[in-house]
Amino acid sequence: MKEREDKHRVLILGASGFLGNAIYKELCSYFKTFGTYNTENLVFEKNKHLFQYNVEEDDIFDILEAVKPTIIISALRGKFSAQVIAHSHICDYLKSRRECKLIFLSSANVFDGYSKYPSYEQDKTLSHSVYGHFKIKIENMLMRLPKRQVAIVRLPMVFGAHSPRIQEIKEFIINKEPIEVFPNLVMNVTSDFKLTQQIHYIINRNKTGIFHLGSTDLVHHDEFIEDIIKTIGDYNPLFKQVFTTNDERYLAVLPKINLLPKHLQLTSLEIINELLV
Repeated sequence: MKEREDKHRVLILGASGFLGNAIYKELCSYFKTFGTYNTENLVFEKNKHLFQYNVEEDDIFDILEAVKPTIIISALRGKFSAQVIAHSHICDYLKSRRECKLIFLSSANVFDGYSKYPSYEQDKTLSHSVYGHFKIKIENMLMRLPKRQVAIVRLPMVFGAHSPRIQEIKEFIINKEPIEVFPNLVMNVTSDFKLTQQIHYIINRNKTGIFHLGSTDLVHHDEFIEDIIKTIGDYNPLFKQVFTTNDERYLAVLPKINLLPKHLQLTSLEIINELLV
């Protein structure tokens, strides 16, 4: 396996972010792994495999030409319009490098225009949010490329011990501020720990297509957040219940076609248990 893995050169766009950094740590022992960072950070600056990159100011072509990746993983954040341009340039690069593949981290929000049921890989996308529209725009751009060069990974809410969502919950508890919960929102969830393993598998097995990488079960947002807080400690937090609709609203991405092996699937309870470790 090691022999096969060494042939890849992986470039992670957004390697200084929560998910990008988790993916970098998972892959760097197995592949020649490079990444981009935006924020000033001495640790990143000393790492010869990391390139400073501002999506609003810099041209991604320079980094692509320097690294010559066989796998690009896009976990970029930043101004939406700048990201669209960057991904347009990545598409141009892929057209000239047939051996290169892109793994794009998308979102369940590409389906936030639907609310009555969970969404599967081949369902038509529809969004009422700016964020969802932005992800759809890039997905549509990637769909025009040869199928063997693209994997679109749609993610629900991502949790993890050091995730921004958990840190935010802790801050609200400490500051005695109300935590927003959505009682009518039915969703599935995932963790940084499991996602990095899933990405590794997609690379190793040369998988392409659309992947829905959420938990196999569905949970109510308010109940899941309450369970997380019980895991964090013995607190009596304040909650602000937000009702966007009188009916249950689904925002869940479930797999039907591209199923991963059992050991790479997860349940919401497993995510809770991960936080206990």
